[in-house]
Amino acid sequence: MTKSYTQIQKQIQNLQREAERLHQKEVQGVVGRIKEAIQAYGLTASDLGFGAATHGKPLVRRRGPAGKARPGAAKRTSAPKFRDETGNTWGGRGPRPKWLRDALAAGKDLKDFAA
Repeated sequence: MTKSYTQIQKQIQNLQREAERLHQKEVQGVVGRIKEAIQAYGLTASDLGFGAATHGKPLVRRRGPAGKARPGAAKRTSAPKFRDETGNTWGGRGPRPKWLRDALAAGKDLKDFAA
């Protein structure tokens, strides 16, 4: 049976949504591995070339005594648990953001946004 233009457009949209979900999942995996390495080695933004230049200085562990994180070190943030097609995210903690409340009010289901 020959597909209509509308059917093919719908199929393209479904494939694009699936591709975006897969892309986001892969990105989350990469970001997670990067965060683990940053924490394991105690790297700073400067060590990674973000912010002040290192001017050839070697990378130095940024840890206090006994390998504990120094005071004032950044706290770990959790990965987003919900994401929409425009890039809005929510970690699942605290009040639901407006974009998610609006989508749910429009008839969407929360599992449609699971990251």
